[in-house]
Amino acid sequence: MEFEKLKEIIAEVLSVDQNEVTLETTFTDDLGADSLDVFQIIM
Repeated sequence: MEFEKLKEIIAEVLSVDQNEVTLETTFTDDLGADSLDVFQIIM
């Protein structure tokens, strides 16, 4: 899966702008995700 598609999924699940998602972004610290959010992204 290419990074652009992954960015779309992460942005949609976390309700953030795609520009906030980079290769250096952390889910919890930078995007405010909790463990359930991370689980939703994985599934």
